[in-house]
Amino acid sequence: MSFAYTFTQLAEVISASEFQVVRDDRVRSFCTDTRKPTATTDTVFVAISGSHHDAHRFIPDAYALGIRSFIVEKKDVLSTFNDVNWAVVTNSLFAFQEIAAFHRRQFNIPVIGITGSNGKTMVKEWLNQLLADEFTIARSPKSYNSQIGVALSVLGLEQAHSLGIFEAGISLPSEMERLQSIIHPTLGIMTNLGEAHLENFPDSAALALEKLDLFKETPIIIAPGDNPILNDVMVHKLHEHRILTWGQLAHCTLVIEKIDSAGEHTHIRYRYQEITFQIDIPFADKASIENTSTCVLTMLHLGYSPEVIKLRTTRLHPVSMRLQLIEGTGNSTLINDAYSSDINSLRIALDFLVRHAGSKTISVILSDIVQSATPEHELHHSIAQLLHEHKVQRIIGIGEGFMRNTTVYRLFNQATFFPSTEGYLESCKPNDHSGEIVLVKGAREFKLERIIDFLQIHTHETVLEIDLNAMRHNLVFFREKLAPSVKLMVMVKAAGYGAGAREVAELLEFNKVDYLAVAYTDEGVMLRQGGISLPIMVLNAELTGHQALIRHRIEPVIFSQRSLLSFVDALKASHFQGSYPIHIKLDTGMHRLGFVEGELENLLDQLHSFSEVKVVSVFTHLAASDAPNHDDFTRTQLFSFEKMCATIRTALGYDFMRHAGNTGAIQRFPEAHYDMVRLGIGLYGISAFAEEQTQLKNVSTLKTCISQIKQIKSGESIGYNRKYIAPKDMTIATIPVGYADGLRRTLSNGVGEVFIQNSSCKIVGNVCMDMTMVDVSGISAQEGEEVILFNSAERLIAFSDRCETIPYEVLTSIPARVKRVYLEE
Repeated sequence: MSFAYTFTQLAEVISASEFQVVRDDRVRSFCTDTRKPTATTDTVFVAISGSHHDAHRFIPDAYALGIRSFIVEKKDVLSTFNDVNWAVVTNSLFAFQEIAAFHRRQFNIPVIGITGSNGKTMVKEWLNQLLADEFTIARSPKSYNSQIGVALSVLGLEQAHSLGIFEAGISLPSEMERLQSIIHPTLGIMTNLGEAHLENFPDSAALALEKLDLFKETPIIIAPGDNPILNDVMVHKLHEHRILTWGQLAHCTLVIEKIDSAGEHTHIRYRYQEITFQIDIPFADKASIENTSTCVLTMLHLGYSPEVIKLRTTRLHPVSMRLQLIEGTGNSTLINDAYSSDINSLRIALDFLVRHAGSKTISVILSDIVQSATPEHELHHSIAQLLHEHKVQRIIGIGEGFMRNTTVYRLFNQATFFPSTEGYLESCKPNDHSGEIVLVKGAREFKLERIIDFLQIHTHETVLEIDLNAMRHNLVFFREKLAPSVKLMVMVKAAGYGAGAREVAELLEFNKVDYLAVAYTDEGVMLRQGGISLPIMVLNAELTGHQALIRHRIEPVIFSQRSLLSFVDALKASHFQGSYPIHIKLDTGMHRLGFVEGELENLLDQLHSFSEVKVVSVFTHLAASDAPNHDDFTRTQLFSFEKMCATIRTALGYDFMRHAGNTGAIQRFPEAHYDMVRLGIGLYGISAFAEEQTQLKNVSTLKTCISQIKQIKSGESIGYNRKYIAPKDMTIATIPVGYADGLRRTLSNGVGEVFIQNSSCKIVGNVCMDMTMVDVSGISAQEGEEVILFNSAERLIAFSDRCETIPYEVLTSIPARVKRVYLEE
């Protein structure tokens, strides 16, 4: 979060009955859950009381994390702390929402508000993908659509943003009114209306009325046009608004004339204002078609041409949602939708099920639907009808509702029912669903994920696991070492040091770093196409890529006269209006890229003559900030850097950011923090200093499995060129990882090791392209067992030492064919 409100200002915004200010620095972020804090002295902890929790009891935890500002309902809980800011309010949640609403009023930009029962997150993420080329977008992270989540999302608005996209979800009456005041959308989107959270409303119409409160001051609303209940409610409630609809009915603004699906692709023909056009999307399920239609109509309203829409919708990428295909035992396929249950989402899941069925028997394991206002017997008739329409051949019902309505399913040849998930698991065998495709769907309270765990194949493959919680911890660790005024740039070059540039950038954007840095223009373009809106600095902008750089609002490093002249020429050719931000690199001793002191006069003359560019930062690269024996050299670099910056500032007549500190300098050279620091390998859990290393968390785990185990006689050879001869009878395991996966051949024949059962197992024979053999003689290893190449900083450092390289190279050398798995609590 990056805004300039002091705690005193916030206390006034929320009309605090009492407040105390001991330090009135800029507030950087808010925390409502100490398990996931942004733990800095510039964080405000909001102690929210609910029906099942009271966050006031976590105030000591927040204080221990370094938080020194609090919004509370009970002042006495702070009596033991003398060095904190506090404000007392009647309702902390409402106060937090008032701050978010106040922040929203500071922005005069278009804001899209999204509500509905299904598809909110997908539509938001896809709109972000589709509009990112023209807009700097603030959006709800993941599915932050709750009373707290919406406030957190809107507080992410910054002056650089030109568009906001926020989703809003409700479960109780009157909730949407508060969300409306926070989001205050200028354009509204209503996705499909379902029965989620209907238990607190008399019927679907009442739920729709509540949801539409989000748009009471929104002039234009986009909505599905084929839902009669929604249409009736919109006409009644929003008769003074302009409503744009999509659907297959002729009255819709955007008419779907034809849908052709083949495999995992769909061809859609639309008619809009007497214009017919077609698009192709890389999805075939009904939900994706509906969400795409919402996005298409939104883009049309915003003035995009059908040609642009067609191009961009082809590059939509999937967003992680509930439906997931998993390989099951006995040649079965599982569809995991074990976290939601209502009649409309069941229909969508069944569409997905049928599309992936092929020749397999179609089966469903379904729990009671617990959030429906439909009478129970009527509800089960609707479920049975849906299952029949989708040609379901076998049904397993779980819950007391199914037990009371077994006769409804008498037409199914295979229908069995259990009062609980435990009852089903007690009777089920792993191969009971051989040859079937099985949809496992239900309410969270039934914990159907246990069924998925029981029925899936627990295979292992070579994967690089990325712990995003650990990465967030490391980010906070380094951020706490900076003064509030110091900005943070994070390096995501080389595919985020092998962790995945887009995924890492998304985490950094959510955690409000100030800048990202990449090595080459195409890396920045990929981030922009992935929806990243943070400022991006490209360290080595190729001359041939300047037009792409300008088009995607990426900021170049200027390190030579040639790079400056080339970029200015590109700006002129692109007819860019205004002064484009650039970064000047100075060579103070690294002797790689950058201007030396003798070149400054010519550089400054050129900068004075080019109104097309403006210097936003000047920086240098420290050659040995993590090497204490070279500290004198580092200080010489800093002296030279400060002197050159002073010359540039005097000549230009305006200020700019200075940055020199990399990961190694953040702790060791606080005088080098200047206006911004550049965090690199430290984010990924690696430090050159033992003390600092103990405070960082491991981010990357490279692991595989045992493919086969063999018994080898003394004197037999192992691997290519017979480089290894068994000195004794041995047991060896073959693992499916080789030098094409980043396991170097230099680790062959006893140099390298892996860990099985936490025991070191030496590599024997030459490392092959795709496989490696290891000695497991000392343990009782099994085929299929997990093998760790590294799962800690210590093991990663040892691994790189044996490779005669550094952790940077190890991480960035793991190829794309090694699957990345992202872990986050």
